[in-house]
Amino acid sequence: MNVGDAWTGPVLVTGTDTEVGKTVVTAAVAAAAQAAGLRVAVVKPGQTGTAGGEPGDVDAVTRLVAPLTGRTLASYPDPLAPLAAARVAELPPLELYNAVDAVREEADKHDLVLIEGAGGLLVPMGLRPSGEPWTVADLAVSLGAPAVVVARAGLGTLNHTALTLEALERRAVPAGVVIGAWPNDPDLVHWLNLSDLVPNLLGAVPDGAGGLDPGVFRRSAPGWLTPALYGVLDDWRAWAEET
Repeated sequence: MNVGDAWTGPVLVTGTDTEVGKTVVTAAVAAAAQAAGLRVAVVKPGQTGTAGGEPGDVDAVTRLVAPLTGRTLASYPDPLAPLAAARVAELPPLELYNAVDAVREEADKHDLVLIEGAGGLLVPMGLRPSGEPWTVADLAVSLGAPAVVVARAGLGTLNHTALTLEALERRAVPAGVVIGAWPNDPDLVHWLNLSDLVPNLLGAVPDGAGGLDPGVFRRSAPGWLTPALYGVLDDWRAWAEET
């Protein structure tokens, strides 16, 4: 839900594609909200690609924003969409209303619950009780949650972002956009995309931000986000020229 200009309660963090910066954006929003005094939790419904024992997305967020409540609902070894990964590993798929209940449980104890999806908005996450697949778009609808759409800065992002926003609008899910990795040396295409995205833009995270020292990351995060996500950013061109 929205209170004034700031988003509270469950908030979905999805993307226009995989590897667009969802995890770092989730960490940035969590850091900015914590700096504003909120109690924050991060929920990852389906984590995949865990066969090698690498840290998951919640671990990456916690490294940057600790102390933080982090929770992964289901993990699968293969780097596939969560429902496909469950099938390949012959593990139980995540059930939609179990995910809904887990998020609501955290929302009862926290002011903001960030739900990081897997891949894009319509990736199959698990199964409904009926046996039909569900997506994080379905999760947002079930929770009445708005969505942060993490997008690329470069060529192709306008189409992918517009499609994702249209899919959310058709489901009556409020949404805004955060650029997941603003380049250190932007080209003309980046500047033009930034201008076109500004009406929906809630933030832009510098490329490489996930590699910053956690203390620097936490102090910097509010400067990458608008007040809707507990940041202080209001001048996009000045921000981009300084980044």
